[in-house]
Amino acid sequence: MLLFAGLIGTASVFYSDFFVRKMEREEAAQFQLFVKVLEIRMKMYDNPQLSGIIETIKKNTKMDVIITKKDGAIYTWDGLDTTKTFYNTDKTKTYDSLYFVKQLNKMKEQHPPARMKGFDEEELIVYYKDSNILTQLRYFPYIQLGVIALFLITAYVGFSAARRAERDQEFVGMAKETAHQLGTPISSLMAWVELIKTRFDAEEDPLVAEMENDIQRLEIIADRFSKIGSKPILEDHVVHTVINGFVQYFKVRTSDKINFVLTGDKQVRAMLSGPLFDWVIENLLKNAVNAIDNDGTITIDIIENLAKEEVIIDITDTGKGIPRSKFDTVFQPGYTTRKRGWGLGLTLTKRIVENYHRGQIFVKDSELGKGTTFRIILKSSITYEPTTNTRLPNLV
Repeated sequence: MLLFAGLIGTASVFYSDFFVRKMEREEAAQFQLFVKVLEIRMKMYDNPQLSGIIETIKKNTKMDVIITKKDGAIYTWDGLDTTKTFYNTDKTKTYDSLYFVKQLNKMKEQHPPARMKGFDEEELIVYYKDSNILTQLRYFPYIQLGVIALFLITAYVGFSAARRAERDQEFVGMAKETAHQLGTPISSLMAWVELIKTRFDAEEDPLVAEMENDIQRLEIIADRFSKIGSKPILEDHVVHTVINGFVQYFKVRTSDKINFVLTGDKQVRAMLSGPLFDWVIENLLKNAVNAIDNDGTITIDIIENLAKEEVIIDITDTGKGIPRSKFDTVFQPGYTTRKRGWGLGLTLTKRIVENYHRGQIFVKDSELGKGTTFRIILKSSITYEPTTNTRLPNLV
């Protein structure tokens, strides 16, 4: 499409340029004829037969011209706006000086003048400008290029949107099929766990409890995949409870050398989709664990901003850190520092926070060798009433 548009544009420019040059030569020839006819008319104004012929020729070579005297004073004009000339009571002419000066300057810029003899052999200077058709033809190829460029941009945006929608539909279909396929083995695992508990009297066995936790986790993951492509349902949750639930599950499946610290307000509430927000915390904690070489600390701090009715969640690790130039890049699809990474975790995280929860997520701070802090900002589901010092449900 770009090549085709380039060929059309190039051909149009050259073809239009050919016609413009041809019309310029024709108008220059008409101008010379106009000057000659005008000069003859002034010399033989008392010949009525010749005057009629000259007037006919003059009408057929009508152009926008201004005739001045040697000192630059306007002598007469032809083809310009007739409303810019006024006749006085003594039948003398008064010109709109600003209009004629502007037209005269334009004529001087476009073409060299011609000289002629007027009445009593007075030397006059004749100026002319391009016709409207010639001016329009000169700009036509650029207008055409603009239309072609607009068409290309529109076609590209439409094509990209169609491709994106098709790709999204493929992923949505794969995700829902994955959720469907996971359903059977999960149900089977649940039955096996129940069988183990009854046959071996393992109701209180911690290993069986962890197996149940893992099965519940698989159910959550299957639920996540089933929700892809659908608008999630947001419900009022205590943020601390949601985060703590995943931290308790995650930390027993991570190295003992990594310490998890959850601090902040335990009563802060926000409208969340439990399975999807769980995914956000999971991706951020996994990134934090991967950033820590051996031992370290991951701190999750929950802050309530009463003035703005916001919930702020800071997740800080003591890992490798991120260069400042990569603060935005880390959220782009395909960006990863791991050999086996897909580079989709933070991309999904950003989409879940911003598109589904109408919040914000960004790298608040990072220093190489010291660690990184990711910040999530959500709308609080509690409104603070300062006059009564109470919290009210936020219905927005």
